[in-house]
Amino acid sequence: MSPAQQRVDGRTARSERTRNAIVDAHLQLIGEGDLRPTADRIARTAGVSLRALWSHFADMEALFTASGKRVLELRDASHRPISPDLPLAERIEAYCRQRARLLEQIGPTAKAAAIKEPFSDTLRRYRRMHVKRVREELATLFAPEVDGNDELLDALTAVSMWPTWATWRENMDLSVTAARSTLSRTITALLGAA
Repeated sequence: MSPAQQRVDGRTARSERTRNAIVDAHLQLIGEGDLRPTADRIARTAGVSLRALWSHFADMEALFTASGKRVLELRDASHRPISPDLPLAERIEAYCRQRARLLEQIGPTAKAAAIKEPFSDTLRRYRRMHVKRVREELATLFAPEVDGNDELLDALTAVSMWPTWATWRENMDLSVTAARSTLSRTITALLGAA
C-alpha cells in the first residue's frame, strides 16, 4: 500500500470513528433520559467539535437516520427467532418474553422518537418499518391461528408495540414481569377468540 493510500485509509477510519462516536453519544444521551439532546450536547459527549458533527451529518434528520439504523442493528442482534412449530402456549410465552426484553431495550429511543416523530420523515419511516417487522414476525409465528385474519393481526401488532408497553409500564406502573404477563394474557385472549 502506498503512503497516499495509507493516508486515505487513515482518514477514512478516523472519519468512521468520529461518526460512530457521534451516534453513540446521541443514543447515550437519550438512554440517560435526555430525550431531546441538542447538537452541542451530542458533540460534547462525543468529544468532537460542533463543526465535526455537522461535517458528518448534514442535519438532525441525517443523525436520526444513522441512530435509527444503529437501534435496528442492536435490535436485530438481540432478536432470537422463535420456532413456529412449538405448541401455541410456548410460542406465546417465548414471544412475550423476547418482546418485553426488546421493548425495554428500545424504550428510551422510542420515547425520544415519539417527541420528534410528528416533525421527522425519518422517524416516521423508522416507526413504519418497525411496525412492519413486528407484524411480519407475528404473522409467521402465529400463522395457523391468524390464518389470513388481518383484523386479528392488527390487534396483535398493536398490543406488541411500544405505546401499549409504555402505557403498562409508565402510566399503570406495572413491573416488567407484570407487563409481560399482561401482554401474554392479551395475546392468548386474542388468539383464543380467533
